[in-house]
Amino acid sequence: MSQPASRCPVTGDAVLVAALASGDLSSLGRLFDLHATSVRRFVLRLGVRPSDADDLVQEVFLDALKAASAFDSSHAVRPWLLGLATMIVRRHRRSISRMAARIASWAWESKTQPQTPEEALESSHRAARMQRALTRLSQRKREVFLLVAVEGLSGDEAAAALGIPVGTVWTRLHHARRELMQRMEDKRP
Repeated sequence: MSQPASRCPVTGDAVLVAALASGDLSSLGRLFDLHATSVRRFVLRLGVRPSDADDLVQEVFLDALKAASAFDSSHAVRPWLLGLATMIVRRHRRSISRMAARIASWAWESKTQPQTPEEALESSHRAARMQRALTRLSQRKREVFLLVAVEGLSGDEAAAALGIPVGTVWTRLHHARRELMQRMEDKRP
């Protein structure tokens, strides 16, 4: 019988977390170097303003320092860090009593440059519609959508990161996709 997707053999990352739990602070720096870019990108996709992102990324790694002793080394480190980031962002939103107004510096555009001004305009409109559609999702649906559809986590990994049942992940993802498709079909600016 194979292991669930959220399980993984002990990796170098898990060894770093174990070292961190035993008081080796240099492992915190190595974890940061390996994962800070991914965590920052995820925090921005959750709708945090770029001016707040670096502070929240640092907070994620400070929380990782505190939580390292509770880390289950049979799980991957990246989903654990993204789960911590999710909790940090929730805490940040509660502390400022408002939802971030937009997902900053991110849009889904093709990697090739549009050939004509009309294509460039259409691409810009599509990106703006997607950005608006994402910001209109509930926080919980957006978190699941970003973890699974954008960050590439499995359902089990997303469930572990968010501390919810895997069935809840699939339900939220289904509703998020449906809402996004409906909103993307709406061509209004």
